Amino acid sequence: MENDEMKSAEGIIEKTTPAPLGKNERQWGMACHLSALIGYLLPVPSANFIGPLVIWLMKREEGAFVDEQGRESLNFQLSILIYVIGCGILMLIGIGMLLIFPLVVFGFVCPIIGAIKASNGIAYRYPLCIRFIK
Repeated sequence: MENDEMKSAEGIIEKTTPAPLGKNERQWGMACHLSALIGYLLPVPSANFIGPLVIWLMKREEGAFVDEQGRESLNFQLSILIYVIGCGILMLIGIGMLLIFPLVVFGFVCPIIGAIKASNGIAYRYPLCIRFIK
């Protein structure tokens, strides 16, 4: 009876294991994360949001991985925007000055980690991310 259970368990594992990702899908997933860093280079408001949005809108139908990573990157950038606005409000009482620097570092490091994970074909979930786009 154990053999029957093992066979059925093996069948379930085989059905739920995702297909390996192609190089193109991994690269576009990585681009979704790295394009958010444009906001640190260009003095354009919301530039960190525009890069992932454009890539996600263009490539989301080419694969589930790109769609998932694009949504994750957009959600994170929206969350960071909300946190920056919150820090701006908190600057009125002085606490925002203490929080803005760690937030900027966090907003810079997380997309790099996400890009590395995506290049390896691993779906990355940002910490402290509010998931607006599902």
